[in-house]
Amino acid sequence: MYRKQDREQVRIDDFIPPFGGKLLADNRWVKLARAIPWERIEERYTARFGKCGNVAYPLQVALGALIIKEKFGFSDEETVDNISENNYMQYFIGYTEFRSDQPFAPSLMVEFRKRIDMAESQKIIDEMDEESRKDDPPQNGEENRGTLMIDATCAPSDIRYPTDLSLLNEGREKLESIIDTLWKALENKSEGKPRTYRKNTRKAFLTIEKQRKHRTKTLRKAIGKQLRFIRRDLGIIRRLSAAGNSLDELSARQYRNLLVIMEVYRQQLKMYENKTH
Repeated sequence: MYRKQDREQVRIDDFIPPFGGKLLADNRWVKLARAIPWERIEERYTARFGKCGNVAYPLQVALGALIIKEKFGFSDEETVDNISENNYMQYFIGYTEFRSDQPFAPSLMVEFRKRIDMAESQKIIDEMDEESRKDDPPQNGEENRGTLMIDATCAPSDIRYPTDLSLLNEGREKLESIIDTLWKALENKSEGKPRTYRKNTRKAFLTIEKQRKHRTKTLRKAIGKQLRFIRRDLGIIRRLSAAGNSLDELSARQYRNLLVIMEVYRQQLKMYENKTH
């Protein structure tokens, strides 16, 4: 669900920087925040939500973050980090004071791109520019300085979208890292390190991944291979754990990855066996 915000832009004198002082009125982000018709765009944005569910982030936060990302070519993570470090960017997305914590999780940038039609937003801005030129014609020989433009391609063309095959391959690689950690901490290494054949498994993945078009049978065979690789690696982890090597040796991130991979494996195996998607 979505709750409409008070759309009056925060005055720069009211914004609270971290170490005193005040924002400069001629800063580019201050000017841009005043130029964008947030309220008009928000009317279209609100229509995309139902009346139930968690409250979504305000339009100014979502659209502002996408504009910042596209302007500098940041990744989602870099966008969030830069906003958390910059007074003017936080003012631009509608904050009333500086906050050092992340404004939102980087993964939410994907949701922002799904919900905001950048081409439609640009159309609204163009209409506002046209109305402004009609209402306020240039005076004293002043010339129009141009039109505000925002890029409608905030989803980079080279962004990686996970597929069943790539998810399984990524899970396998993380399992191999977990095996390395458990083996390194194992006291009794008399039996030798379990073999995971990582070069062969990586080669099997790349052989399919590099193909421009995947035949259904070929892709299914590749997914089956990756499922068997993961099953083998999970078995190795169980054996290492049973040999007296506790999973406490794993970092919090590795342990979380292990739980996620086990769930992904369960889901993918079920789809593979039932031939569903």
